[in-house]
Amino acid sequence: MRILGIETSCDETGVAIYDSKLGILINNICSQVNIHSKYGGVVPELAARNHNKNILPLIQDALLKTNSSKNNIHGIAYTAGPGLTGSLLVGASIAKSLAYAWNIPTIAINHMEGHLLSPMLNNNELSFPFLALLVSGKHTQLIRANDIGSYDLLGKSLDDAVGEVFDKVAVALGLKYPGGLPLSMLAMHGFSNKYIFPKPLIDKPNLMFSFSGLKTSVINTICNLSNINYQDKANIARSFEDTVIEILVNKCAKAIHISKIKKLVIAGGVSANNKLRFYLHNMINKRRGTLFYPNKELCTDNGAMIAYAGLLRLKDNKYNNLKTSIKSNWQIESINNS
Repeated sequence: MRILGIETSCDETGVAIYDSKLGILINNICSQVNIHSKYGGVVPELAARNHNKNILPLIQDALLKTNSSKNNIHGIAYTAGPGLTGSLLVGASIAKSLAYAWNIPTIAINHMEGHLLSPMLNNNELSFPFLALLVSGKHTQLIRANDIGSYDLLGKSLDDAVGEVFDKVAVALGLKYPGGLPLSMLAMHGFSNKYIFPKPLIDKPNLMFSFSGLKTSVINTICNLSNINYQDKANIARSFEDTVIEILVNKCAKAIHISKIKKLVIAGGVSANNKLRFYLHNMINKRRGTLFYPNKELCTDNGAMIAYAGLLRLKDNKYNNLKTSIKSNWQIESINNS
């Protein structure tokens, strides 16, 4: 079985083809970072316009390079939410149009479910149930994954997403958007504990997150330093990153203790952070558990994770008709009720 996957939730146009026997045949991604970086964040209208420009060439390229056509594509999976409304509409409209022309089903995929399942693309031993830490520019969530489409939200950020805070602190430090990787590279040159930043909710027994107060504290520290130099910036970046990682690891440890589940998935853009992976490995190894994460190229938004989720759902006869439907605020825990 071969699935075409389309991802257009935000600012990356992703088109992939996944084969049930051969795996990922192609995973095309067209990033819009250069377009949005001058604004310090994603501009929705520009994102939708560039998805519309890029998506058909990416699909044509994927079909050509994998010798695929309407004769051997068995379904089209597309991101139906959450995401930017205009961007989602581009992907959904193309998916529905092709499905109508080719007389094949479409499968509406929750973007966060795609991330949650993405480690399965390179980890055959991962099975349900497991815990998942989903960390990106828009989401910070702890999920208990019981089965395909059966997810319990254990905790989430009450304000800013962790990836969003990385970006805002990076901009305050004079780094380029998106800021996750540049900030981590800068932090490598910093000294630990030069700055002490707040760790909101870390001592609370629940699994909720809060990063707004931490963000404000870091940015105020930057603004209050006169003649800030490179070492100052590196020290701030190091203390900030260490604080974020301590919060995330702490909450994951609590989730493992509460649920008694010792399989932990980390996915989403922030999951590419090497230091976060290192400390999560240490934490879960002490508990005789296992950490799973996708390959680095699958951490960003991509069509392969959407195609794979679509394959699993199509096998389970969970697909939809040709009505174009998107849900910009689609919550992963509501999938069974949608």
